[in-house]
Amino acid sequence: MAKKRAKRRGWTSKDVRELKSQARARTPAREIGRKLGRTEGAVRQKAYAEGVSFNSRTRARRKRRK
Repeated sequence: MAKKRAKRRGWTSKDVRELKSQARARTPAREIGRKLGRTEGAVRQKAYAEGVSFNSRTRARRKRRK
């Protein structure tokens, strides 16, 4: 038996708002995708298109040597 193909669906303004708020809360893309019913790849692509960053690493400040 053949697999069912997923239907493509557009991003609603509510979906985009949720994506942005979850990204600000440093939620991983995979988790956001599960909440929105989308793949991790779809979430990452939309985030890139919207200018949203998933960079959860914080830069450690180094002490300067004198």
